[in-house]
Amino acid sequence: MAQPWKTIESISTGEGALELRQRSERDFIITIGSQVLMNSLANRSEVALGELGCRHLEGAKNPRVLVGGLGMGFTLKAVLDTLPEAAQVVVAELNPTVREWCMGPLAVLTDNAVNDPRVTVEIGDVAHRIRRSAVDGGESRFDAIVLDLYRGPHAKTHHSDDPLYGSRAIDNMRAALKPCGAVAVWGEQYDEGFDKRLKSAGFTVTTDRPGRGGLRHVVFLAQLKQSKKSGKHAS
Repeated sequence: MAQPWKTIESISTGEGALELRQRSERDFIITIGSQVLMNSLANRSEVALGELGCRHLEGAKNPRVLVGGLGMGFTLKAVLDTLPEAAQVVVAELNPTVREWCMGPLAVLTDNAVNDPRVTVEIGDVAHRIRRSAVDGGESRFDAIVLDLYRGPHAKTHHSDDPLYGSRAIDNMRAALKPCGAVAVWGEQYDEGFDKRLKSAGFTVTTDRPGRGGLRHVVFLAQLKQSKKSGKHAS
């Protein structure tokens, strides 16, 4: 018989109560309202996201990577496992409580990845962070952008104005990348419109559904094959 869930912490948000629950040493869920956002025992797509997004950086000297969304830290751990010791990883996370959870009760799941010396956690909107790098250019750009947000691209995403997955946001991501950089995005389902917008922006796009059974989420991998001559973007 399964153990009952114990609520570790609950905080109020505009979308309902954000809660961390536990029922055994490594069995956690994060919920918001009545929706389960993350499950510590179902993380294969998050691990694949981090690995695929940084695969092109194996052997790089000092790559810079932006991770959007901390969650339980599985994507961050996969990113770190792929990168060299001289890498720099910036994590943009909206909620400081999530960072505290990853440094506290969830740390056992990822060998305390959030405290890795390569990691800097910035509390804020990843879309704003991307725009800032797009405007600043130069050394503020990234070799990879990995988006692990609980709402991925979907059919109702506004094709132009969506702050994360619309065409303007994609232009900003392109401008925030170094030459031959890559964007990896988690999605609950495959979205043809998002795929087409990435290709229209000059990316080569592949998709992957990790695993062989059960619920299989989607990883979009979009890579720049050559440097773009376009100017700065800041929509």
